[in-house]
Amino acid sequence: METLRTPDERFTDLPDFGYDPHYADVPDQDGGTLRMAWVESGPADGPTVLLLHGEPSWSFLYRHVMRVLADAGIHAVAVDLVGFGRSDKPVDTAAHTYARHVEWVRSLVLDVLDLREVTLVGQDWGGLIGLRLVAENPDRFASVVAANTGLPTGDHDMPEVWWSFRRAVENAEVLDVGRFVASGCARGLGDESRAAYDAPFPDETYKAGPRVMPGLIPTSTDDPATEANRRAWDELTRWEKPFLVAFGDSDPITGAMAPVLKRNIPGAKGVTHPVIDRAGHFLQEDAGEELGRVVADFVTSGKG
Repeated sequence: METLRTPDERFTDLPDFGYDPHYADVPDQDGGTLRMAWVESGPADGPTVLLLHGEPSWSFLYRHVMRVLADAGIHAVAVDLVGFGRSDKPVDTAAHTYARHVEWVRSLVLDVLDLREVTLVGQDWGGLIGLRLVAENPDRFASVVAANTGLPTGDHDMPEVWWSFRRAVENAEVLDVGRFVASGCARGLGDESRAAYDAPFPDETYKAGPRVMPGLIPTSTDDPATEANRRAWDELTRWEKPFLVAFGDSDPITGAMAPVLKRNIPGAKGVTHPVIDRAGHFLQEDAGEELGRVVADFVTSGKG
């Protein structure tokens, strides 16, 4: 598998993101290995929260959340998905599949890092991948925070705003990652932060991941991920451990998934689910500290 690795100098002087990167190799499922990256905050002996980002961001997205969690005595681990952030970037879009992304993250967080009693915080693809991990490895997770995400099976159509986003990504001659993140923020995005989202991608050859991910979401029942996601739903409908739905109030892409999660997952019953004001799809940018407090309260209260 041909891959690219973003030069380290692209990640210097990032605003509010002074976390040292960590690296490990995982099987690339093609006979070789890929290097994946993550950052950590908080005490190593504290309760562990796994932070998974989505399209087209990276662990930089969680910088404000991580600070709040660390102050609460929580050990936060924020992973860069393959193709994003400091992780290796397969050049061929065909190298990216839903199943491979699930396995890449599983290899890192369960085999390499050996995380246990974990609270998942998943947003966008972080939930599509993370909820599969929870369903397929329920003994390794203590609780879940679903933040602007879902687990589509292709049985229901995606909203038109998502289709517009997918078409824009697929047809863009130059994929402006920072602009796409900014467009998903309700409160705007400063120039320095916008540049930080562009940092992992020196040129178009590095962008196979961001370009292909929208096309990997199941939109019909003959999608290769449909059956695995249906099996995951079957497991999640029996999930009785704590499950928090923490969505922004201004995300037209995933907003409809919030009631589905609350209604179908037993662990979501009897839980007060916050709706974060003035928070778009990237609620970590719009309200990162508030989301951090929500997660910290959930974990430290004994509910998470």
